[in-house]
Amino acid sequence: MAWHIGYFVPTSRVSSSAVASVQTAASTSDNAAPVVTLNTCNGNASAAEIVALVKSYNVEVLCLEELSDAEVQSLSEAGLDELLPYHVISDTASQINNGGRNGIWTAAPMSNVSTNLLPINTSSMPAADIVVSGTTVRVVAVHPNSPVRGAQSEWSGGLSVIQSLSGYNHAYLLCGDFNSTWEHARFRELLGSTFVDAGEQSSEGFHMMYPSNSTVPSLIEIDHFVYSKFWASW
Repeated sequence: MAWHIGYFVPTSRVSSSAVASVQTAASTSDNAAPVVTLNTCNGNASAAEIVALVKSYNVEVLCLEELSDAEVQSLSEAGLDELLPYHVISDTASQINNGGRNGIWTAAPMSNVSTNLLPINTSSMPAADIVVSGTTVRVVAVHPNSPVRGAQSEWSGGLSVIQSLSGYNHAYLLCGDFNSTWEHARFRELLGSTFVDAGEQSSEGFHMMYPSNSTVPSLIEIDHFVYSKFWASW
């Protein structure tokens, strides 16, 4: 129960001014940036629905996992590049590709762009810096391997790569399908003393996400927004 306390008792909340600033229109000059992460299920998600989501919530940072080349093209044709004109797509996925590539789209200009931030034996992790409220935030799209039978070492190794980012002096925002829940000790180790899980801190209860394309209802939370707690002021 101690691991999950933040799901029910707020430990960090979005300020009312930040909420108000993003409810009217997307703006890179205010103190907030709505962020969305979505697993496209091997590039099968509706590009039109993704673009509609970006419009509806005035999204300024979008991280997508399991992208195919065709999905990227469909997103562009649906108008995503007009809403979020800056983007980076990860390098071609390894043989253990975990469903495809990862991508980041932003309203604010990107700098320090990487298509493969650190070597990882699944989908490469793209990264880019953007400025939010005067703070340079390094956004990373992640998707480590699933902990299926016979691949637990790949899963653990991927989480270790993500965990190693704690050794760099950046205000990180790690978005994506972590294939991990708070019941996984490995995920709690990844957070360590540097990172926190925004979903766990929000007091909104659990966000059940998997499975999402099945007759079985969503029962676990494996997608997360993880950020550097030492930069929590942003």
